[in-house]
Amino acid sequence: MQLRVVILALGIMTALLGAAMIPCWLLDYADGAPEWPVFAASAVTLLLFGGGLIIMSGQRPERTGSKEAFLLTVLVWVVLPGMAAIPFIGNGMSFTDAMFESISGLTTTGATVITGLDTQPRGLLLWRAILQWFGGIGIIVTAIAILPMLRVGGMQLFSLESSDVSGKFMPRIGEITAQTGLIYLIISFACMIGYWASGLSLFDAIAHAMTTVAAGGYSTYDASFGAFYDTPAIVVAIFFMIMAGLPFSLLALAMIHGKIRPVLTDPQPRLFLGLIAGITTLIFLLRVIDDQDLVIISPLEGYIETLFNVVSVMTGTGYATAAYDGWGGPVVLLFLVTIFLGGCAGSAACGIKMFRLEITFRAVLAHVQQMTSPNRVVRVRYGGRIVDNDTLQSVMVFVFLYMATFVIAAILLSLTGLDPITSISGAATSVSNVGPGLGPIIGPSGTFETLTDRAKWICAIAMLLGRLEFTAVFVLMTRRYWQG
Repeated sequence: MQLRVVILALGIMTALLGAAMIPCWLLDYADGAPEWPVFAASAVTLLLFGGGLIIMSGQRPERTGSKEAFLLTVLVWVVLPGMAAIPFIGNGMSFTDAMFESISGLTTTGATVITGLDTQPRGLLLWRAILQWFGGIGIIVTAIAILPMLRVGGMQLFSLESSDVSGKFMPRIGEITAQTGLIYLIISFACMIGYWASGLSLFDAIAHAMTTVAAGGYSTYDASFGAFYDTPAIVVAIFFMIMAGLPFSLLALAMIHGKIRPVLTDPQPRLFLGLIAGITTLIFLLRVIDDQDLVIISPLEGYIETLFNVVSVMTGTGYATAAYDGWGGPVVLLFLVTIFLGGCAGSAACGIKMFRLEITFRAVLAHVQQMTSPNRVVRVRYGGRIVDNDTLQSVMVFVFLYMATFVIAAILLSLTGLDPITSISGAATSVSNVGPGLGPIIGPSGTFETLTDRAKWICAIAMLLGRLEFTAVFVLMTRRYWQG
């Protein structure tokens, strides 16, 4: 195994993380906040450490392949949160809380243990936003460039190159990162302008643009997006949360190469937008039937409020404008289901993803047809193509690992003394990288602060597994991987 390419990539990312701390350092210094030396020391330390790793890696290896990619994919999401947690520890947080906040940030989960956000130093608030923005681009590049190559969770459907990956890993990453990064920057800037024009301060516009486009959900206020309830920012957020849930490879084709047809013909966006519209309408009708607080707002405002929270949960952004877990039992159940759905493959969104949902449904339908007509040959198709057995098996393994991780995490959380709704929703929101759960403790109006350290680590590990798409982690746990 060529470890030098892994060391090189880790060095580059560590140095980038250190450089990302500099704006927080300067902002706290300009504000006269006493916490600025924490960011100064952290930035210098990570820049030096990252530079050391780059120097230690030497020349780039001639041949790299899937083994190095598997190891790097896991190490990035395991090692970087520890480094990103340093400013939180320096600001007085415990190691567990700092790691939870850091992991939640980089995986763009958005669950938080911090209260009193309205009075926190702006440097710390900006660091939380940068973490999610940094994690968002990492997630997109991983989903577009690495996971298809590794044939993880059926992502081989979206492979951009042949299956021969020897010597192509780093060039491919560089090319895809450049295009994806440009689109990510353009959309982030447009989102910031939209928020600023909607009445948000420049700082709030920048921070929320970062966490919106990354489908992260960290806010600068305890009230989350409820702080902007009466502003046009709600509509801006809905639009860009949906953008974050669309495949960035398709957005790159449309915005860089002018190819609109793939966006219109791809089955993922159609299912994604259709589910958003259907779930929103159903929840809105249930609220009307239940005679909820819609009596004090117009039907249009009520629908927009419902749409905002559905899009936020489905994309895993995790913003909230209302305590939707108080909208009645059927609505709570629908939100719990929505937590699992996610966005499109190759997006910043979380969850099972649209293509896996469709393939799973078509596979079940094909199995039923095969049972009723044993002599009939039934093929599973997706996007007009026949899904091969390898891809089908990969999708099924992913769905099994996803649900198994959710069930195990829910059981472990219940053993820490949490009530059933908190345990179930906490496991679901962690493994799906959504953020808020349901109920009075971790619901849209609560935080994860009061959970025990054991419960926080269970949630943090579930976040990492969900963001790593499960299979990559389990591959590294096999003896055969290390023997080859």
